[in-house]
Amino acid sequence: MIYNNVIAREVAEYLLEIRAVVLKPNEPFTWASGLKSPIYCDNRKTLSYPKVRSYIKSSFADTISEEMKNAEVIAGVATAGIPHGALVADVLNKPFVYVRDKPKAHGMTNQIEGKLDAGQKVVVIEDLISTGGSSLKAVEVLRQAGAEVVALGAVFAYGFDTSIVAFEQAKCKFFTLSDYPTLLEVAARLDYIKPNEIDTLTEWYKDPEVWSKKQA
Repeated sequence: MIYNNVIAREVAEYLLEIRAVVLKPNEPFTWASGLKSPIYCDNRKTLSYPKVRSYIKSSFADTISEEMKNAEVIAGVATAGIPHGALVADVLNKPFVYVRDKPKAHGMTNQIEGKLDAGQKVVVIEDLISTGGSSLKAVEVLRQAGAEVVALGAVFAYGFDTSIVAFEQAKCKFFTLSDYPTLLEVAARLDYIKPNEIDTLTEWYKDPEVWSKKQA
């Protein structure tokens, strides 16, 4: 869910401008899963640009203040969600914790780092939602610790049906600052892509696996 279309377009423009998102419909990337994709997204790059970083943290903070007034704690998903989450927590003057992908192998063997009390209401910050699997794994860890997850927010989401269904099944509300459809709209308007490339990019979005097989 996008709460603010102005923010969505602005974030999309920033991601394209700093090449945190790169579109190559005719020279697809290969994801870690082996799938071919015309898009590559690395939101960690936003941290190197103060103006972009500041806009993202302010957009998260404003959205949480307006839509999730009961939030008590901000949590980041390791690793890429940690810096964004910490920045947002600082703006909102709220406690911050982060969730590892698995328990620490030594010491206290924590999977949640920081102080979190059972019953506290948490907003989780993630950098990117693709299938939603890693994000929802962090949500489940927080729930098992007794926290109430109010929502999960991400800088960007592809918006695949599989991710939407996964969040619905997990009964977890989520929001994103921007998404793939908005990115395509902005990319076309600012000439990051050619008119004849839009169909290819849309086809991938509708069924990434089928599109990937066609590239083999």
